[in-house]
Amino acid sequence: MSDVTRARHGRPAHHWRRDLVELAALFTAVAVADAVANLIGHGPDGPELLVVSAVVLAATAAFHTWWARRHGHAPPAHDTGGARPPSSGTETGPATPAPGAATGRSALWRMRTTVKDEPGSLAALCTALAGRRVDILSLQTHPLGEGTVDEFLLRAPAELEGSDLTGAVALAGGTDTWIERADAHDLVDAPTRVLGLAARTAQDAAELPLALRQLLGRCTIRSLPATPGGSHRVPEGVPVEGALEDTVMRLRAPEGGVITVERPYLPFTPTEFARARALVELDARLGPRIPRGRDVLTLPEGSDITVRRVDTGDLPAARAMHDRCSPQTLRMRYHGPVGDADRYLNHLLSPRFGRTLAAQTASGRIVGLGHLLWDGDETEVALIVEDAWQHRGVGGELLGRLVAMAAEAGCAHVYAVTQASNTAMVAAMRGLGLPLDYQVEEGTLVITARLDGAPAAARAADRGAHEAWEERGRRIGRP
Repeated sequence: MSDVTRARHGRPAHHWRRDLVELAALFTAVAVADAVANLIGHGPDGPELLVVSAVVLAATAAFHTWWARRHGHAPPAHDTGGARPPSSGTETGPATPAPGAATGRSALWRMRTTVKDEPGSLAALCTALAGRRVDILSLQTHPLGEGTVDEFLLRAPAELEGSDLTGAVALAGGTDTWIERADAHDLVDAPTRVLGLAARTAQDAAELPLALRQLLGRCTIRSLPATPGGSHRVPEGVPVEGALEDTVMRLRAPEGGVITVERPYLPFTPTEFARARALVELDARLGPRIPRGRDVLTLPEGSDITVRRVDTGDLPAARAMHDRCSPQTLRMRYHGPVGDADRYLNHLLSPRFGRTLAAQTASGRIVGLGHLLWDGDETEVALIVEDAWQHRGVGGELLGRLVAMAAEAGCAHVYAVTQASNTAMVAAMRGLGLPLDYQVEEGTLVITARLDGAPAAARAADRGAHEAWEERGRRIGRP
C-alpha cells in the first residue's frame, strides 16, 4: 500500500522521507535551470532557445496536471471500503462538515418571504440558503403587484434556529419573512395536497372548514348564517366572488351565508384566495352530503343500536327526541331556557358547523345525539341522550367516536361545556382516558381533553370509550 492511498483516521498519511526527496528534487531542478539559462543565454541564439524551452516546460506541466487529475484520485482497485470520491476535481484539505452533519439530524421548516419582482431575486435567496447548508424541498410562488411571495419547504441542519434562516434571507433581500416548524405531512406537494382536500370535501360537506384550515394553515374559520329575507341572497358587503382584505377573506357559503377566514399573523395572497374559493365552489356544486356508513352495536343489556351520521334531513326525528326528553335533560344540555332547544337543532345538524352522530334504535327512533362543533379555531363536543336510554353507555360511545374524529382532523384538544351536577357527562369525559383540564366559567364547568393532534389520541379516545362501555356493562349486568 503506497503512502498516498494509506489513510489514518480518514486522512492521507505522508511519510517524511517523501517530503525530503521532493525538497531535494526542487533544489536540484532550480540549480540545473540556472546553469542551463546561463549557458544558453550567452550563445548566439540564446533568447530563442529560452522561449522554446519555456513553451516545452509549460506543455509538460499541463500534461502532468491532466494526467494527475485523471489517475491520481482514482481509488485503488482493491479498496472496497465504500468511501465516496470527492465531488470536485481538486482537493484543498479536509472538508469542513456542515452543521448537523456529525449527527445527521435535520429539521423541516416552512418559510414565506417577499422579494422584488426582478431577475435574480430568487437566485439570491437560494444562494443565501445554500450558504447555510439548507436544502430547498419545494417552492411555491405567489405573484403580487410589486413583488412576489415565495413559500419554501426547507430541510435545515438541526443546529440552525429560525432566526438564523430569517437573518440570511433578510440579507439576501427578503422582507416580511415568516417561518415555522414543519412536519412530514408538509412534504406532499401543493397540487397533491389540494386534490386530496378536494376529495375529502366531495365526500363530506362537514370537511369544508377543515379543508380550508389545512389549506391555509393556522387560521380562524367562522360560518355566519344567511341574511334575513332569503337564504340565497348575497350577504350585504360580500360579492358573489368573495372578498379579500389582507388577513381576512370572506367567501359566500353554498347555503347563502358567509364563511369568514382570518389569519392575523400572515396576509393572504390572491393565489390562496383563489384556491379557497375553488373549494367552496366545489362544495356548493355537490350540494348537501354526508357519509352513509353506520355501525350496529349491542348494549350491555342486549339491545341493539345504530350509530350513524345525520344532518338537517333528520331534523323531524331529532325534534321528536327532544319532545320525549325531560326539562331537566334539556336544561343540562343547553344551559338555558328549555324552549330554546328546538331553535338550536337546525344549526347543530348542519354539516357547515360540524359533525353530528345519532344513536338510533332498530325501529329508526333517534335516542341520542352527539355533536362535534367547529367553534372558530376551537372544537366543542356536546351530548344529549333521551331519559329512557341514559346510563346505558350510549353517550360514552358517541363521545368516543366524536373525539376520534377530532383527533383524525388534527385538532389539538376538544372541550365540553356542562354543569358540575351532570355526573354522566363528567364520567364520559373521564372514560376517554385522555389528559383533562377542568375550569369553572360563570357557573358552568368546562372540561378540555388534550389530543395533541396525534393519531394515537384518536385510538386512545376510541379505546377509552369502549373500555367505559364495558365497565358500565359489568356494573349493569345482563337481565
